[in-house]
Amino acid sequence: MNTEARTVPPVTYRKTPSAVVAKRIIKYIPIFILLVFFAFLLLAPLLWMCLGAFKSDPEILTYPPRYFPTGNNFSKNWESVLRQIDFWGMTLNTTVYAIGTTIPAMFVNALAGYAFARFRFRGKNVLFILFLATMMIPFQVIMVPLYLEIYFIGWLNSFWGLIVPKIASAYWIFLCRAAFEGLPKDLEDAARIDGMNEFGIFTRIMLPLIIPTMITVLLLSINNCWNDLLWPMIVASKSNMRTLSNGLAIFIGNRTANYSSAFTAAAVSMIPMLILYLFGQKYFVAGQATSGIKG
Repeated sequence: MNTEARTVPPVTYRKTPSAVVAKRIIKYIPIFILLVFFAFLLLAPLLWMCLGAFKSDPEILTYPPRYFPTGNNFSKNWESVLRQIDFWGMTLNTTVYAIGTTIPAMFVNALAGYAFARFRFRGKNVLFILFLATMMIPFQVIMVPLYLEIYFIGWLNSFWGLIVPKIASAYWIFLCRAAFEGLPKDLEDAARIDGMNEFGIFTRIMLPLIIPTMITVLLLSINNCWNDLLWPMIVASKSNMRTLSNGLAIFIGNRTANYSSAFTAAAVSMIPMLILYLFGQKYFVAGQATSGIKG
């Protein structure tokens, strides 16, 4: 028996020449410049709005424009906002609208996505294509029929009228279906052998495995409800049912506009969404990535 120790030859790493590295960097410089340019185009209006919250109306309308405020008018603008609209009441309405829509939306769309991913039934593919086709229909096309439906049910100026039509989404069903298809079927087979029913398999085994996708649905749903203007304006016209988006529209009238108050209210109302995205961004990216992977 040979007991001699074998010597492992040292591993050598070949350095990439600096000229090659420089060439690679130069190759991507135009792409970086283009990305920075488009990022600036996206962020410039947001930055202008935040700076406008510290300006007065004459300062905002000055030409040539002053990019940075000469003083701090934020407290004055904020007092003007609170005098003109019930900001905190509208914030509460928007929060109820967003949370009341998101919680059932996460469960309903995940359940539909699971059915399309795992169950076999006649016409499944046709039905799924019809669901996807609804993504191509603008909301304005179904707005009047949907309003009439809410009117006849008696849900005008109520949270039921705001929430129920917004729960289901073809895009969220598509995301959940793709996430479930990326999971191995052996997990379900093992659970069935242990005597678990289909609903238990869905809630206790499959649903916890697509948490990133669920966080994606949560972020998208809350963001859509928080920024929704048209639907709350149609079905919640009473002052005690107004949301933040409707409240911001009050500052811009047909003949006059209070830009400083509008910028201030918009900047403050944006803070909850920024905080929510900062905490959920890694799950959002993971959910978008894993939803396109098929196992």
